[in-house]
Amino acid sequence: MGRHLVVGAGPVGSATARLLAERGEEVVVVTRTASSAVPLDGVPRLRLDASDAQALAEAADGAAVLYNCANPPYHRWPEVWPPLAASLLAAAERSGAVLATVSNLYGYGAVDGPMSPDTPLRPVSDKGEVRAAMWRDALAAHRAGRVRVTEVRGSDYLAANAASALDDRAFSRALAGRSVQVLGDPAAPHSWTAPQDVARLLAVVGADERAWGRAWHVPSNAPRSQRQVIAELCAAAGRPAVKVTGIPRPVLALLGLANPTIRSARDTAYQFERPFVLDDTATRETFGLAPTPWDEMLAQVVAAYP
Repeated sequence: MGRHLVVGAGPVGSATARLLAERGEEVVVVTRTASSAVPLDGVPRLRLDASDAQALAEAADGAAVLYNCANPPYHRWPEVWPPLAASLLAAAERSGAVLATVSNLYGYGAVDGPMSPDTPLRPVSDKGEVRAAMWRDALAAHRAGRVRVTEVRGSDYLAANAASALDDRAFSRALAGRSVQVLGDPAAPHSWTAPQDVARLLAVVGADERAWGRAWHVPSNAPRSQRQVIAELCAAAGRPAVKVTGIPRPVLALLGLANPTIRSARDTAYQFERPFVLDDTATRETFGLAPTPWDEMLAQVVAAYP
């Protein structure tokens, strides 16, 4: 099929590169740094700044698919994403590679009911605006015949070592028998996505022309509240459930004074104050994909905390 260029070596980028390499594809991972926390034996790395349009275009020359798995610092999205997204789009156009982008559900804003790829993009946060603009620019270029694009959208990740609302701090506290504080309403239903399922869908849509020109939702298990997730995680580890409470908004505001990531998270806290549910029907019906079983996802998290 040709060479695959994966930009980003985080949980999704690494999983995508590993999956493609296991299939016998030629894969190169582009990172800003020479090393990554995730080992990728046998997969070559190219160190460059992907926002350098000229350098990225040269790296993408001859590539069949360009995977955007980049993940800039959360609180710097408005300044970092626009030039990076423009560089990726330009590189795909110049090289002729399909641009397959990893995104999320921020662009939909605060909605009532499950979100499908047909839900209008009506962001209510600066990060949602960034994501919506990225897709609109890419889709406009696709419709103009300049490039082929597709996008996969997942909800918050449920995995060890992944940036998410429920992260290493929450997991380690719960499995140590300590109480956990979470964003928003601990009882609100919420969809959770496995990074490996993002990679599986990404590898499919990059090669299937049925996927191009539209967005797809990553297959995800039935929604569970944050309180349910923590309780089921503890049960999977054979440990008693712990108390899970919400962080009051005033406290969140105070924490944000010293922590830019927490301060930035306040803009998207609405996702945890009401049901936030992903509809993946179109993906399942079109590509026959299903999510990693929930028990397996929990077991993978438990295994990371011996």
